[in-house]
Amino acid sequence: MAPTDQHKIGSGFGVTSTAAEVVDGIDLTGKLAVVTGGYSGIGIETTKALADAGAFVVVPARRTDTAAAALAGLSTVEVAALDLGDLGSVRRFADDFLASGRAIDIVINSAGVMACPETRIGPGWEAQFATNHLGHFALVNRLWRALSPGARVVAVSSAAHRYSGIRWDDVMFARGGYDKWLAYGQSKTANSLFAVHLDRLARDQGVCAFSLHPGGIHTPLQRHLPRAEMIALGIYDEDGNEVPGRFKSPEQGAATQVWAATSRQLADFGGLFLEDCDVAGIRDSDELSAKGVYSYAVDPDEAARLWDLSVELTGVNAFTRG
Repeated sequence: MAPTDQHKIGSGFGVTSTAAEVVDGIDLTGKLAVVTGGYSGIGIETTKALADAGAFVVVPARRTDTAAAALAGLSTVEVAALDLGDLGSVRRFADDFLASGRAIDIVINSAGVMACPETRIGPGWEAQFATNHLGHFALVNRLWRALSPGARVVAVSSAAHRYSGIRWDDVMFARGGYDKWLAYGQSKTANSLFAVHLDRLARDQGVCAFSLHPGGIHTPLQRHLPRAEMIALGIYDEDGNEVPGRFKSPEQGAATQVWAATSRQLADFGGLFLEDCDVAGIRDSDELSAKGVYSYAVDPDEAARLWDLSVELTGVNAFTRG
């Protein structure tokens, strides 16, 4: 369903809530979660919150040594190799997981790259669309047989989806004119549309999907931004100090995706765009700081069209109709 103000839930959580607060009182013992990017930034806070609530968390990682070191203190976490920019790696991870015979209760697509220089991966694909969207698309479809009835799939989008809808005439910037922010925005729109259509396809089988804006958080995601641009964006002041009050903490930034994955209040919903631990309304405003989601990012026809394109590009589809 498209999000509107009438769908506001009143979760009792908000901008300053943390992932630990969101799962307080929720018992995830016996549940298994897969969290991409679950060893850095808001991802590691997501992993910690789920593990502390009793879940076993599988963290697919491109840098497995780094991930293992970051998660060393958590006994119910498993690190496995996965490069979302390599569909062969996605297939190998999924095949190994399926061979283990385990069921999945939660998938959180938290890994991503932001505003990187023009990079081509695979068959010449633009790296942000390929990594942020296509890699996760292929991953969830390949893992589909392992998802339990009642499972939730959470796609981490961003308010930056407002930079660009899907560029249907040149998704991969093949005609030149690469713009790192348009590419990032398109990939974040794709994350939202993925959740919209997956929820439509999966609901009959008891699986629901959500997307979300986690809020502004200063994490390694900004590693491709030069200092001058970070000052221009208001991340740093002229002296190079982080602007106070500009960002959520990583613990706060992880709250909405953990809420999406675990909240009992969302049991009868799906396909929604969330922010600050509640449902976002549609706000077709040019102001990036305004709350809400652009209508094109939750449009079911756009979502179906993107699904078909993603199947064509990846060759992967867990659903034969719909």
